[in-house]
Amino acid sequence: MRLVLPHVSPRAAKVTAWLAIPAALIASGLVVSSASYAAFSATTSNPTSNWTAGTVALSDDDTNAALFTASDLKPTSTGENCIAVTSTGSLPSTVKLYGTDAATTNALASNMALTIEQGTGGGSGSCSGFTPLATDGTLFNGTLAAFGTTATSFGTGVGTWAPTGSASETRVYRVTYTVSSTAPNSVQGGTASLGFTWEAQNS
Repeated sequence: MRLVLPHVSPRAAKVTAWLAIPAALIASGLVVSSASYAAFSATTSNPTSNWTAGTVALSDDDTNAALFTASDLKPTSTGENCIAVTSTGSLPSTVKLYGTDAATTNALASNMALTIEQGTGGGSGSCSGFTPLATDGTLFNGTLAAFGTTATSFGTGVGTWAPTGSASETRVYRVTYTVSSTAPNSVQGGTASLGFTWEAQNS
């Protein structure tokens, strides 16, 4: 079988070549036009936002020592101690005092009077210079047993202190106990224990 190619004259070939040149120029122009095109634009922005949580913080000056370690008590035995509590939080708060881990034998706690006052002056180990607040100076006046069973959480605690959170604030608490002068013989050898907890919650 013989393949026969169509004959193209030199003139037709030249015409075809010249027609291809404008098409190539048009395509090239489109590419350059697209590459050089830039849109106008504008932006505005706000600086990076930041969030920081506030704090509620309490500390005291008891150096991790109990307010009282008293032994050989008898009717009319008495004692007092003070503790300074400091708020360093950045949020306004309310501070309450309550008892924890109350325990007693031979009803000693029921035969001990307990008075808790709030004021200024003094601190752990000494109540020298303590002055109760003119208003709400006495927070509790009853028995050790009553405090240990009624003031057991923030919701049932005692106190009116409300730190503002704008600066460090300190309040001193004076705790006084007295064994009842009418304590019966059955109290002999009895024991009583109670922890004191101050809790602040933001208001």
